[in-house]
Amino acid sequence: MELSLSKLPWYAQVGAFVLVSAGAVFAFWYLYVAEVHAEFAQRETRLTALRMDLGKGVATARQLPQFEAQVQELETRLESLRQVLPEEKDVADILRRIQGLATKSNLSIQRFQPGKVVQQKMYAEIPYRLSAEGTYHNLAAFFEQVSKFPRIINVGEIVIKAKSPAEPGRTITAECVATTFVLQDATPRPAAAAAAK
Repeated sequence: MELSLSKLPWYAQVGAFVLVSAGAVFAFWYLYVAEVHAEFAQRETRLTALRMDLGKGVATARQLPQFEAQVQELETRLESLRQVLPEEKDVADILRRIQGLATKSNLSIQRFQPGKVVQQKMYAEIPYRLSAEGTYHNLAAFFEQVSKFPRIINVGEIVIKAKSPAEPGRTITAECVATTFVLQDATPRPAAAAAAK
């Protein structure tokens, strides 16, 4: 049996032609166009995400001068706070400063003894036991000088006794504990890190 389109009636020939054409169009769509269309949709989605990221980047770049100003302000505040709460312990400097405050107050420091350092989470407490001679007025002036000092110094455990025998300008002896604070740096300094190696 021999198949030929020419032997079919005209409407069957048109139907066969339509059927073969539809199959060719479907095969072309399935093999080529659908894949390109999916890739195009994926690229369009990626382009939209990139445009959103670019918009966020441009908005952040516009705020850069404001951020730089905030960083500068915070660095200035940090420097002023380091004067109040320094990062290093220096017994000689503390002794010199407390002696200076006592001299301004006409108080005589008799003994200055560093105590045991108490470690806290972000800072260390460094107590100094002081023994001094002077008058009540001198002692009050000394405490006032300490309260105005830029570095944090807490004074506690104050014991005041009358001096016997009393001398001119020295009617009392006072003992107290002056505590200073040192900031504990969470990040090791380059010199300390090199020494640890």
